[in-house]
Amino acid sequence: MRFRRISIRKGRMAARVPRLTSESLHLGILLAIVGGYLDSYTFLSRGGVFANAQTGNIVLLGIKIAQGNWTQALLHIPPILAFVLGVGVVESFKSPRMKKLFKLPARAILLLEIAVLIIVGMLPEGIPNIIVTVVISFVASLQVSSFRKLITWSYNTTMTTGNLRTATQAAYRAMMEKNKEAAGQALKFYTIIGSFLFGALGGGILTMHLENRAIWIAAVLLVCAFLLLESNQRIEKEKK
Repeated sequence: MRFRRISIRKGRMAARVPRLTSESLHLGILLAIVGGYLDSYTFLSRGGVFANAQTGNIVLLGIKIAQGNWTQALLHIPPILAFVLGVGVVESFKSPRMKKLFKLPARAILLLEIAVLIIVGMLPEGIPNIIVTVVISFVASLQVSSFRKLITWSYNTTMTTGNLRTATQAAYRAMMEKNKEAAGQALKFYTIIGSFLFGALGGGILTMHLENRAIWIAAVLLVCAFLLLESNQRIEKEKK
């Protein structure tokens, strides 16, 4: 019985300890900032199209069709298809062959995101907006499909609707049931939401000043995320 109690206590303590890998809060904050930043960038500098929020693109697609504006409607289709392609790429990393090549897929995904955003910033200003938007939608899809857990909870770093619902549900449980674990969850999710807002604000300001080159700031943030992930992985290995 005593051994069982000790095991239960250890299990509870382990559940409370923040994960230090791709599910850590600090990494989630950085990725949420990038998520908000990319949406601001594409909306302001690339013709009012969202790179991350495909719900927005689908809604705008329907609106443009209803208005009979087929040219504008068609502009919202490529980002949606690019997003779908990105999900497929991430899923391919789960195959046995890809697992042998990439032992840490999250690391490879971040490097791919960084490389793509650097290239986007180097493109000439006259390049059609749709090309850039499609590329960034692909990048956003890679991110949202690869980083789906915050400690032990499902979350999203490129949109906030689900995060807001989860945070509010947790806050309700914390207030009505005096649930400390729910209070911690609510705080973490509201932090992610605030980070996304901060990224959108910063992306808006910097895009208005730096224009196309503002995308490099997002690449720098992803470099920081990559270094944090590397540090977290090293800590995990040392613990084992």
